[in-house]
Amino acid sequence: MLKRFFKYGLALSLYLAPLFGLSQQEIKVMSYNIRLDVAADGENRWDARKDKVVGLMNYYEADFIGGQEVQHHQLSYLLEHLDGYAFIGVGRDDGKEAGEYSCIFYKADKFTLVQQSTFWLSPTPDSVSKGWDAAFNRVCTYGLFRNKKTKQFFWVVNTHFDHIGKTARLESARLITKKIQELNSRNYPVVLTGDFNSRPEEAPAQYLVSKMQNTRAASKLVYGPVDTWNGFKFNTKPDGCIDYIFISPDKRMRVSKFATLTDSYELKYPSDHLPILATILINK
Repeated sequence: MLKRFFKYGLALSLYLAPLFGLSQQEIKVMSYNIRLDVAADGENRWDARKDKVVGLMNYYEADFIGGQEVQHHQLSYLLEHLDGYAFIGVGRDDGKEAGEYSCIFYKADKFTLVQQSTFWLSPTPDSVSKGWDAAFNRVCTYGLFRNKKTKQFFWVVNTHFDHIGKTARLESARLITKKIQELNSRNYPVVLTGDFNSRPEEAPAQYLVSKMQNTRAASKLVYGPVDTWNGFKFNTKPDGCIDYIFISPDKRMRVSKFATLTDSYELKYPSDHLPILATILINK
C-alpha cells in the first residue's frame, strides 16, 4: 500500500511540476551605463574597450539590458555582436538617431514586444525637450513584453537622469512613476533600470524607494560592492551608488539574486560604471 501511494504521489508530482513551472518566470535584468564614445578617454576610449563591453553582456546573458549613454554607432556595434538581442529606444536629441539612447536590449527568442515608446524627462515629455535645470535632454524608454513560454506580461523601463540638475532629477523620478501608473492600467509587474545619478540618501533615490523596491535591498543573495561609479579608476574604490534596478511593490515579484559586477581586463574596467544584475521571479 505504501509503495503504491509513493508511486502515485511521484507520478502526480512529475505531472504537476511543468504546470507549476509555467506559473512562474525568472528574468535576469542588467543595467549598464556603457560610457559614450569620447576620444579624450584615451586608453579607455570606446574602440579600445568595445569588445570587452559586448563580451560582458554576452557572457551574463541577461534577458533585458537597460543601457545608458549609448550613441548610435555604439548601438550598431552592440547589435552586430550581441547574441540574439533586439532593442527599443531612440536618440534623445531628435527622437531618431541623434544623441544618446537609453535603450533596452532584450532576448528576442524569449520575449515578444507588445508596445514601446520613449518620452522626455521634462514638462513636455511627448516632444524633444530639456527639463527643468537639466544640462542635457534626457529620456525614458519603456516596453511591454510577453514571455513566449509563460504568456505573462510585464513592463521594462529604462532611463538616465541628468548629472547636473537637482530639480530635474527629482522631477524626473516623479514623472516616471506617474507615467508608469498611467500606462499600467492592467497592473502588470514593472522593472525600472537606470543610471539615476542619485545616491541612496538623496531625494530622487528616496522618492523612487517610496514607490518601488530596490532590488539590491530586496534580494535574498547580494554579491559585490554597493558603489557603481568607478570613473575608470581601477586602483581606487568605486565612489557612489547611482545605478539601480527597481521593481514594482508587487507580491508576485521577488528578487533571488543581485550582483554588482566588477569584471575587468588588464587592470581596466570596460566602462566607467559597474553593471548591476538582478534575477527576478514573477508569479502569476
